Amino acid sequence: MSSVEINQTSENVSEKQQILIEYSWWMKKQGLADQTIQGRKNIISTLLNRQVNIDNPESVKEYLASSDNSNGRKRNIVHAITAYYTMKDKTWTPPKYTRIPKIPWVPQEKQVNQLIAAVPNKYKPYLQILKETGMRPGEAWQLRWKDIDYNTRQVRITPEKGSNPRILPISNELISMLNLLPKEIEYVFKNGRYRHFSEGFRKHSKKIAAELGDPDLARIKFKTMRHYKGTMEYHKTKDILHVKQVLGHKNIKNTLVYTHLINFRAEEYTTKVAKNSDEACVLLESGFEYVLTSPDGLMIFKKRK
Repeated sequence: MSSVEINQTSENVSEKQQILIEYSWWMKKQGLADQTIQGRKNIISTLLNRQVNIDNPESVKEYLASSDNSNGRKRNIVHAITAYYTMKDKTWTPPKYTRIPKIPWVPQEKQVNQLIAAVPNKYKPYLQILKETGMRPGEAWQLRWKDIDYNTRQVRITPEKGSNPRILPISNELISMLNLLPKEIEYVFKNGRYRHFSEGFRKHSKKIAAELGDPDLARIKFKTMRHYKGTMEYHKTKDILHVKQVLGHKNIKNTLVYTHLINFRAEEYTTKVAKNSDEACVLLESGFEYVLTSPDGLMIFKKRK
């Protein structure tokens, strides 16, 4: 985007398009992330489509008061309008909406793996890197080839939304997926608009969910993988500080939610019993985890299905 686009006076550019172009370019100059720009641009576009007079604060407030949007959505609208008024050198007294916290839904590991296996190839490494690292979708979208160290099998994450930078390990499986991608530009995944990439994935996930008869697969979004990673890391380590570091949180309050997402059902495990140390060693080498020793001396192990 450039100033040439903003000054465009061609008759085929509508008033709405002109507003969105000017607003997007202004946010770009403020250094906002591409995803933030796109999200706020979409909000303004929706308001204009619904005949809301965005230049009149009272009109915006009336729309918010009468709409059935969630408080979280209303807060996002307030942020978008506040930015728009800042661009216009206008002031207003924004209404206050408190986001009601929700416990994120987390899929089972087999569902995540099913979806990755079924999506088109261009989505496989993107989903896999989200699964393995828990990075935000925007962080993965901005990932450059130079951020991947093939020798140490690590990825360097440039943070967004006030997170901490971090370096995390990646698997040989993921490296094999990445090696199949073209390396014609500096970005690993970013090629075109994120919105188109995301919408394409949602269409595929709905189709796959219908084909496999599992509607929960359609509930898996890119950000779901971050919740999945946080949940699995806490379940595996029971170390909340470790999870905080992996996810890049600056405030541990944001990490504590993952202590509430652990609700693994017994049927998700295979259990085995060892009568002696030799049998126990075999189970450990097969990936089983020791649980306890029964009163009669039997050692019980479990492994996720």
